[in-house]
Amino acid sequence: MPLPKRNFGFEKRQKELNKQRKREEKNQRKLDRAALPSDDEPGALPAPEPAEPDEKLITDG
Repeated sequence: MPLPKRNFGFEKRQKELNKQRKREEKNQRKLDRAALPSDDEPGALPAPEPAEPDEKLITDG
């Protein structure tokens, strides 16, 4: 008994739908990231904390 032929049209359509779904998910992630305040960006460097003056540098003559 021969094997059934592959339905290339169906496979191509499924592949295209997967690509479109992934593209839409990526765009949604970008929009979600843009909606967040810029302080919480994951790639941003943390803000430097205010440094306390060193006692060694301050001299009272």
